[in-house]
Amino acid sequence: MNRVLAEIDYKNIFKYFEEISAIPRGSGNMQAISAYLVNFAKEHNIEYIQDEVLNVIMIKEATSGYENAPSVILQGHMDMVCEKESWCNHDFEKEGLELVIDGDYIRANGTTLGGDDGVAVAYALAILSDNTLKHPRLEVIITTDEETGMDGIIGLDTTNLKAKYMLNLDSEDEGVILCSSAGGLGGTVTLPLQYEDVVDGEGILSIAISELQGGHSGAEIHKNRTNANVMLGRILMQLGKSKEYALADMQGGNKHNAIPREAVAKIVVAAACIEEIKKKVEDIAEDIKKELLASEPDAKVEVTICKDSIGKKIKKECTDKIIYMLVTAPYGVLVMSSDIEGLVESSVNMGILRVVNDKMEFHYSVRSSINSYKHYVSDRLALLAKSIGADYLMDGEYPAWEYRKESKFRDLLTDVFKKQYNYEPVVTAIHAGLECGIISEKMEDLDIVAIGPDMADIHTPKERLCISSTKRVYDYVIAVLEAIL
Repeated sequence: MNRVLAEIDYKNIFKYFEEISAIPRGSGNMQAISAYLVNFAKEHNIEYIQDEVLNVIMIKEATSGYENAPSVILQGHMDMVCEKESWCNHDFEKEGLELVIDGDYIRANGTTLGGDDGVAVAYALAILSDNTLKHPRLEVIITTDEETGMDGIIGLDTTNLKAKYMLNLDSEDEGVILCSSAGGLGGTVTLPLQYEDVVDGEGILSIAISELQGGHSGAEIHKNRTNANVMLGRILMQLGKSKEYALADMQGGNKHNAIPREAVAKIVVAAACIEEIKKKVEDIAEDIKKELLASEPDAKVEVTICKDSIGKKIKKECTDKIIYMLVTAPYGVLVMSSDIEGLVESSVNMGILRVVNDKMEFHYSVRSSINSYKHYVSDRLALLAKSIGADYLMDGEYPAWEYRKESKFRDLLTDVFKKQYNYEPVVTAIHAGLECGIISEKMEDLDIVAIGPDMADIHTPKERLCISSTKRVYDYVIAVLEAIL
């Protein structure tokens, strides 16, 4: 393997990051990466468990002098969100990532990087392979399918775990110690579609939105980033006020937990008016783009006359219902926290829009640190679905990770941080969902905090991992382990 990261390697962190980056590990494709972790454990004579859902637990006993220290879980997930640029032909099912060093950052060519949460895996392997370190008993937990519903951590058996502390390594801001995170659920609205034939004298227009920033639907939902699906619904609503059309097809986004960057619709219009309607859509799009100059400076809307032959179109009644759902369903930040300044309390993201088996599917990701409000938002989606004759299914629910008023582990991390960095860390909560809430329900007395190095634009092809921050945070983790006595 041609080691792109060899020149920047530090204590084997980037060696292992590059090795796992060579393995396809999108959510749902966990066999190879799970097997890699098992082979690592075997090669290093480390006790391991691989369970039915392919989670891997690796246990390394305490070093001399730490036999009576509280055991520590190091935890992260092995899967990654697979997003790519429209020009990129990368096959996430079969191909490893093409890593690029870009100044003080690592990125991937045209795709997501998988720093979320590959850096946790790299940290854990670097620690486990280094026999010079001082540490208490380590229980390393690397879970599967975190990004698509936390199935791995839900299926984890914690019976044989002894840890009193857990360090989750799934955060993206150096200098921030997380102590709470939102819970969430998925909601899917399914609308049966009725069609009619396209007749002579009708033409097809394609409306394609691209070049939006996108981002993590929890960690970046407050950054005023435009959802391509919602924007497309707005354009079509505006068009319908003065022009007649029918939908032929519509799709956008492919991950419930990523803000969609792209969406496209094909509409059927009278051929005699096609140029006029094309101009109307372009005018509507220009007005919206002017609104977005500060938040989405690269937004692109392309309107083209299609030469494709389409035999059927969605009936107007169904077209109206689709647009109604897109523009009236709750979206974005719904409530800000009253307890922590600047923290989002509740939000919803319309992540995936697609036609499957003559049904339009709307996939939503709901997040909230308040369980009752999370269900309230889900109930609103269900009520909207009912109003248009659609079905609603709630799934993938996971609990919030609740704040502990007293935390010896949090205090220890704060003290070690001040010694290493010479300033106070930020101790706060995050709106993104973490696995901490689920494992805290399984191990009620477990004292948990979450940290991580600087990353940007996760869940997008612009994702990047800061090299210098990754090194500093690794040294911080080692210092924390040494301080546990």
